[in-house]
Amino acid sequence: MRPVLTAAFDRFLVLNPELLDLCTAWQTHIVDGAMTMNDHRDSSYDARVLDRFTEFHQRAEPLCAELSAALLRFRRYPVRLADALARARSGALEYVTDSTASYHTVWFQLHEDLLATLGIPRH
Repeated sequence: MRPVLTAAFDRFLVLNPELLDLCTAWQTHIVDGAMTMNDHRDSSYDARVLDRFTEFHQRAEPLCAELSAALLRFRRYPVRLADALARARSGALEYVTDSTASYHTVWFQLHEDLLATLGIPRH
C-alpha cells in the first residue's frame, strides 16, 4: 500500500501549487494594475475563478479516488471537496477559502493526512 500512497502523494504535490494559486486568485483581484483584496463584487471574476476550481477539482478526483481505494479514511476527502465546491458554486462563497469546511481547508487537511500517513515531516 505504501507505494500506492507515495505515488499518489507525488501527484498531489503536482496539483498543490495550482490549488494555492487558485486560492490566491480567489482572495485577490487586480484592479487598475494593482493587486487588491477580492471584495467579491465582480461576479464575473469570481465565476471565472470558480470555473478554474471546477476544472482543478475534475483533475483531482482521480487522485482522491485512488487514495480512497487505498485507505478507507481517505473517502471523506472527495465528498467534502465536492460539497465545498458545490456550496461555493451555489453562492456560499466562504466555502472556497474562508470556512473550516472550505475547499482550501479540506485540501490542507488531505495534505496533512498524507504527510502523517507517510511519516513525512512538514518543512
